[in-house]
Amino acid sequence: MRCYVTCSRPVKVQSKMQTDEISSNAPGTLDPLRNVSFRSIWGATQIGNLGYLVQTVAISWVMATITASDLMVALVQAATTLPAFLLSIPAGAIADTFSRRSVMIIGLSLIALASALLALASVFGLVSPWLILGLAFMAGCGYALNDPAWHASVGDILHKRDIPAAVTLMSVGYNMTRSVGPALGGAILALLGPLSAFLYATGSNLAPLGAVVRNKWHVRPSSLPPERIPTAIHDGMRFTALSLDIRATIVRAMLFGFAAISMLALLPLVARDQLTGGPVVYGILFAGFGTGACTAGLSNRLLRKLVPQEFLMALASVACALSCVFVAMTSSVTVATLCLALGGAGWVITWTGFDVWVQLASPRWVVGRTLSIYYAFLSGGVAAGSWVWGLLAQSYSLSLSLQLAAAALLVVAASGFLLPVQLSADGDQQGSEYPAPDVAMDLKPRSGPIAARTEFLIAEGDTDAFLGHMRTRRYALTRAGARDWRLQRDLRNPTRWTEAFRTPTWMDYLRLQHRLSPSDQDVLQRLHALHIGDAFPETALSIERTTDARRGRISPIVRISRP
Repeated sequence: MRCYVTCSRPVKVQSKMQTDEISSNAPGTLDPLRNVSFRSIWGATQIGNLGYLVQTVAISWVMATITASDLMVALVQAATTLPAFLLSIPAGAIADTFSRRSVMIIGLSLIALASALLALASVFGLVSPWLILGLAFMAGCGYALNDPAWHASVGDILHKRDIPAAVTLMSVGYNMTRSVGPALGGAILALLGPLSAFLYATGSNLAPLGAVVRNKWHVRPSSLPPERIPTAIHDGMRFTALSLDIRATIVRAMLFGFAAISMLALLPLVARDQLTGGPVVYGILFAGFGTGACTAGLSNRLLRKLVPQEFLMALASVACALSCVFVAMTSSVTVATLCLALGGAGWVITWTGFDVWVQLASPRWVVGRTLSIYYAFLSGGVAAGSWVWGLLAQSYSLSLSLQLAAAALLVVAASGFLLPVQLSADGDQQGSEYPAPDVAMDLKPRSGPIAARTEFLIAEGDTDAFLGHMRTRRYALTRAGARDWRLQRDLRNPTRWTEAFRTPTWMDYLRLQHRLSPSDQDVLQRLHALHIGDAFPETALSIERTTDARRGRISPIVRISRP
């Protein structure tokens, strides 16, 4: 009989590289536009963004004129972002399980429908504060469906090396329209009224919907059937919770969203109360914010080359804090516009950095879910911040609310030193082609639990190297779905080591093998190289059964030889 002692050591990925190294090797910002599908959807998205910004200006100003409540004005931002907090996680699981293109079509249809209903309500004189919030919530549901699927599709449409440039380009495109859209919205409001703004938004939101319908792109098919949505959500949350880089990014993004949204949520009040202006002034302020964001986005790659990534993110948060402070102290439209340009620059640099981190830290099988979880938490931060800063402005003063938001942004700047983000060594985000092993039993997809055991013979001098590779392997397997991973050493024969883990079902075991990247498979090859036995280590697969007669007899063990 063998006696074992369990080895449980902290799991850390040994091979790391700084994110600024990835950024420095990235293609130019405009390179992704060479891809026809990306260029078509990206261009149409800018048209839709322009309509969305015109509509945002219109509903924010209409809300500010039909109600005296500062809280209701600030809740427009909360109503738009709250659906992302509530729905994006299931939407991400749907995007990873089914066609991301179809999910985008459904989400964009909801956005267009919300704009059309708002225009109809304006025609019949039915616009009210709660109707505005309700339709803003409906549009937010559309964005909650579309955004994770669109951002996850970037890796399907483009090569991995183009992802940082594509994410930057998407942010630049939005902020280019941000520099024009608010001014255009203010002009339409002043000259033609809210109805024209709503009609313009309805037409603009049809452009991205048409582009996605027209374009199709190749997605690597899976030989496995789609996951059940609850299982997909669980696996995505498990992967995110075990990923140190994604977890740190989410916490920091949520804090930044909570503090930085003060600049946009309180902007109508700044234009109306502090600067005593109308919709044109509001549009000018919004345009200043967008101009700063666009300028920073175009120079983003250069900035990442010149300044270490973490330091750049801290500087961006400080820029947003200074923007809040100066806007709170000035009564000049010109000064406020320049300050908001500084805040817009910090805004786009920070959000682009967070998005790139999540994209590059996620393999393709789970990227929709990690992005959706990231969006859910940052949207929760944005929604909470919109409510808090609006409540403080209503209960105390607009100036105090902006100053407290600036103090919170300084805390966010310091958080990078407490929760640094480093990306694992660059590898293939695609999974592995793993043929189903031959077994002597008729296993169904839900048969299980499945137990896997692999024995290694390791020389005493190679123990440290073996444990280092095993730490990396444990990290990869547990993120891919392995349960109860453990490493055991034979007390009577110390050269014998046994790796063991479980999966709930046979299909979960097959999915786990497909999710392992080529770099994960390389770790297994390095472990095989340390093995001193005459033959390659064998993986023994068994299905667990109880001795209860009602559950049937105990199943035999099936041995799988790894190449």
